[in-house]
Amino acid sequence: MIGVFHYLTVSALLFFIGMAGFIARKNVFIMFLSLELMLNGINLSFLAFSRYFQEMSGHVFVFFVIAVAASEAALSLAFVILLYKNRQTLDVDAYNQLKG
Repeated sequence: MIGVFHYLTVSALLFFIGMAGFIARKNVFIMFLSLELMLNGINLSFLAFSRYFQEMSGHVFVFFVIAVAASEAALSLAFVILLYKNRQTLDVDAYNQLKG
């Protein structure tokens, strides 16, 4: 039987794969995708604990986090498009100076 430990293990794996992708990559788009992967790992742990304790508060919290993540994804995609239009690259090292 699949228990809360299994869900938390998958959650931790998702989170650490996302963290490794965020640290190792220099592409802005991949970094945003890695952040979303980390967020989904955290959401899975919320759902695992919510099922374990037989409460719906974790489910409701995850619903709101997903709604905020959808708007964050739309804004970050617009941000990535603007960055690419200005510098013709998505490499993080190219954006070390901000001009006002």
